[in-house]
Amino acid sequence: MSGNTGAHDVIAIGCGPFNLGLAALASTVDDLDLVVLDERPEFTWHRGMMFGDASMQVNFLADLVTLVAPWHPLSFLAYLHDKDRLYTFTVRENFFPSRREYEDYLRWAAARLTSLRFSHRVDEVDWNADEERFTVRVVRGDGTAVRMAARHLVVGIGTAPHLPEALAGLPADRILHTADYLYRTDDVARAGRVTVVGSGQSGAEVAVDLLTRNLDGGPAVGWLTRTGSWAPLDYTKMNLELTTPAYMRYFHSLPEDVRDRLTREQWQFYKGISTDTLEEIHELLYRRQLAPDLADVELRFGVAVESAAVDAGGRTVLGCRHLDTGRPFEHVTDLVVAATGYRARPPAFLTPVDKLIRRDARGRPVVRADHSVELADGVTGRIFVANAELHAYGVSTPNLDIGAVRNAAILNAITGKETYRLPRRSAFTRFEAPPGPA
Repeated sequence: MSGNTGAHDVIAIGCGPFNLGLAALASTVDDLDLVVLDERPEFTWHRGMMFGDASMQVNFLADLVTLVAPWHPLSFLAYLHDKDRLYTFTVRENFFPSRREYEDYLRWAAARLTSLRFSHRVDEVDWNADEERFTVRVVRGDGTAVRMAARHLVVGIGTAPHLPEALAGLPADRILHTADYLYRTDDVARAGRVTVVGSGQSGAEVAVDLLTRNLDGGPAVGWLTRTGSWAPLDYTKMNLELTTPAYMRYFHSLPEDVRDRLTREQWQFYKGISTDTLEEIHELLYRRQLAPDLADVELRFGVAVESAAVDAGGRTVLGCRHLDTGRPFEHVTDLVVAATGYRARPPAFLTPVDKLIRRDARGRPVVRADHSVELADGVTGRIFVANAELHAYGVSTPNLDIGAVRNAAILNAITGKETYRLPRRSAFTRFEAPPGPA
């Protein structure tokens, strides 16, 4: 241990878009000492799904800062101006940046922030009651261990690719997650049949790539999902009111069992497929009709994959069940692409303070209105969470367009004043029950 590197007001752990946005907003707050730690050597974002023509599903205003600070020097418009693309972006009349452009914007912002510390892995966090600070054990990229301290923490380590138990036993050369798809294209090209299991936007984008390869003489394609249809993202304008800060405040006020029910019912806000992608898939399937002798394509929804194994003949065999009829069947393939989503990463570094965290009936941290976790009496510091409060704030939690608002709420709580003005009115709908009779 090389020693203590000093105390800070805030240490944010993890540098994805949300904590990057926190650093951006904090950079214009006087007398606030905030650092962001990340174990990676540099900022990157979804490289394994960075298809050349993939578009963002939120418009450019859902950047790191604009929805609470449109004047900020790290806005997407400031990025375009700096890159001399503002005029051409305007003429383009498409306010949804490509995924590549959005990552370039994030990297541009990261390069302008002095508060980011890459190659800094957080190993352990504890609470020092005497000093009223969290102590953070950090290992740098060169192996040097140091201790840091902060009054408050923000945990934004993101989610991890999830493999369901039914698929987890396949050998690594027979399965990949969509998060790694573009790193494994050689494996895809060698396979005779590639099967996507699961849907959502990531699964659909992989299906587009596979169908395009199929049209060019590439492998056969399978696509199996348990959803009852190729369900589109519900991005109609009035339903998008359920992703506003106003609805998030309302959602947070509801009883735990009601919040859990609503989260299950509202899955189509974040697990569906964009209509543009569905139309592209249909177009590729239509074009296949004009091309003879292509490898087979098999699309099925309403199918549960219940097991997966390599048989004696070296085939990858998926044990499936047709949900409408209950009929079991086998699906044979060479390579499985798991479009099975992401799950919250259990932050092992918080183990020493786990006893201080108050939990709900299902063992999840209780999250307050300011996005901090309820802690034991006497703990004066706060632990805030970013994209780990789906159970408390609903389906908008992982959305990029809520990041700036959440970060502004966190900074307001830390500074004890309205450092950033939060939206007073963000929806036309009134979500609360009307007052009862007098």
